[in-house]
Amino acid sequence: MKRHHGRSRFYGALAGAVTLAVTAGGCGAAHSSSDAAPPSAAVGTSASGSAPAVDTAAWRKWGLSPLPAAPEPPADKPVKLSATGTVPVLAHIPTAQKVVFVTLDDGAEKDPKFIEMMRDLKVPITMFLMNDAIKDGYGYFKPLQEMGNHIQNHTLHHPVMNTVPLARQKEEVCGDQKILTHQYGTAPLLFRPPYGAYNANTKTAVGECGPRAIVWWRESMQINDMQYQAADHKLRPGDIILAHFRGPGELKGTTMTEMFGNLLKRIQEQGFAVARLEDYIQAPSA
Repeated sequence: MKRHHGRSRFYGALAGAVTLAVTAGGCGAAHSSSDAAPPSAAVGTSASGSAPAVDTAAWRKWGLSPLPAAPEPPADKPVKLSATGTVPVLAHIPTAQKVVFVTLDDGAEKDPKFIEMMRDLKVPITMFLMNDAIKDGYGYFKPLQEMGNHIQNHTLHHPVMNTVPLARQKEEVCGDQKILTHQYGTAPLLFRPPYGAYNANTKTAVGECGPRAIVWWRESMQINDMQYQAADHKLRPGDIILAHFRGPGELKGTTMTEMFGNLLKRIQEQGFAVARLEDYIQAPSA
């Protein structure tokens, strides 16, 4: 299994150095990862539907207190993607609801206990899978997908995208798109660039290969705590959180389920619910 040691430090440094281009609605001028753009002012409305009962015993099994129940996603999706034009870059979702979105990258760690945990807790996640990390075990992610969690594009080999030419970027995105579509039956709508690095060629490659948005993040989970971009170290409604499929070898002895439990504790401490990212994004019309 190919491991990617030192990636947390790379992501953390990059998160502090990069100003994000955040565009909702599928429009806006193209920006490289060093360009700045103000967040969209669009705000999703809170819903008042009844939430399913929380299985407190299931949470206690993992040493956790239940998160607040996620509200119904807004009928009018705050992010609307276009089938044509420049793909937007999303680091958060514009919403007034007190929700955050959890994303898991790569796929190197395939801990069966994590699938058990997800069945018990029913916390929605979005998986950005990289073929080099998953090709020895495509089947591991199918139970997670069957729970309603979406599988998205994260390249074939995890290169630093803004250091390679357009042709190579297209090979990486289109290649992963083809494999993920074949293995999981649904074409990814979203793309996450390895290390968060992208440029104008990345946007071109993504747009030509099928995904309709690039997804960045506001916080990244380490082992016990998150790295924040905000100086006050606080979550905000609509934040996208980055974590990884990692095990003890990359987490200093901590298991995948322990790391994920720590992530949920940090979210619970700030009173947020976890919502499904794709429920706040309107895909292009066919």
